[in-house]
Formats: sequence, structure tokens, C-alpha cells
Amino acid sequence: MSNMKKKSIIIIALSALILGGCMMPTSNTNTGGNGNNGTTLGDVLGGILGPGSSTIGGITELIIGKIKLKQEDLIGSWKYAAPGCAFTSENLLAEAGGAAIASQIKNTLSGYYNNLGVNANNTTFTFTKEGTFSAQILGIPWSGTYTYNPSNGSVALKGLLLSSTAFVTRTSSGISLTFESKKLLSLLQTLAKLSGNSTISTIGDLSSNYKGLRIGFDMKK
Repeated sequence: MSNMKKKSIIIIALSALILGGCMMPTSNTNTGGNGNNGTTLGDVLGGILGPGSSTIGGITELIIGKIKLKQEDLIGSWKYAAPGCAFTSENLLAEAGGAAIASQIKNTLSGYYNNLGVNANNTTFTFTKEGTFSAQILGIPWSGTYTYNPSNGSVALKGLLLSSTAFVTRTSSGISLTFESKKLLSLLQTLAKLSGNSTISTIGDLSSNYKGLRIGFDMKK
């Protein structure tokens, strides 16, 4: 199959998934009478592209826990590269509309982050093998201990005054640290007040529009 023909089929498939995403099964074990036998977004794209090619548009990167990471994969210093976005399951990503919707969410976040002034110099994370982390978001320091759970990709971040849980996924350029939308909103609003920046109003509506959405930061070394 030519590259041009593959691209055309992919565009058609993604369009169909976006328009009919709500008809996708809510569980991989759904084998009822709808005839799809639990077909997922990855299955559809994998069938188009062939074996081992289900990562078109970063699909695998958008699903928390799809690629299992070890704690050593976190260790090192990371700096902000772009807004991050992930879903808790392949089915919820499909229901939301797939990679196209994820791209729109990232574009929306980019506007908020630009207004806040998030950049590679003031937003960083460092993880050590001893289980400690140090970070700055908008230049405001945050440090403490972390516990990583490789089974679900969660990172419990415990600081003296502020604690939260992030979810880590691998990206083509590094890792993505994402949070529940409302918790990230609360975190950013708190940091914005501390820094005297009042430009952020709300990103909480994202959580109500897309079930299972996690948003945050794509990081690279």
C-alpha cells in the first residue's frame, strides 16, 4: 500500500472514529451484539497500518499504562517541552474522538500555558533514584518524595505544603506528566496566586467534557 493511500485511509478512519466515537465499546471485554467484538482505537489503526504500527499520531503515548515504564525511566532532570494530554484507557480516548481531539486539547492548553508564562526555564522536574524529587512550576519551587507505581503509571508526589498524584507516559521526546484536570487547575491557580499571575481563569471544563482525561506537561531532558 502506498504512503498516500495509507494516509487517505487513516484520515477516513479517524474521521469515522471522531463522528462515531460514542458508539465505541466502553470495555475491552464487550463482545455483545454490536458486532465489534471489543474493537478499540488501537485495533482499528493497527489493522490499517499493519502489525506493530498502532502508534499513529502518538496514540500509544496518549493512553496511561499502555507502555509500562520502570522507575529508572523517570530518573533525571526534565524540562517543559509542550502541553501534555493523556487518557486513562483506550476506549475513553476513542469515545472522546481520538488523536484529533487530543491535539485540540493540547492547543487549548497551549493558550493557557502561554498566558501563564510556562516555559522550559521555569517548569522542570528532577527525579532521583533515592525517591526524592525537586521541581519548579512557573519558577516556584516544589520538592519532596515520590512513589512510583509501574502498574498504573501513577507518581505520588508528596511535598511539605503541597502533594499531588501525576501519571507518567512515554513520548517520542521524553515523558509526559499529567494530572486529573481539576487537580491541575487547583495546582496552577495556587501557583498563579503565589506568583502574582492572575491570567488563568479555568481549565476545569475540560474534565467535564472528556471522561478519563489527564492533562499536564510533556517533558524532555
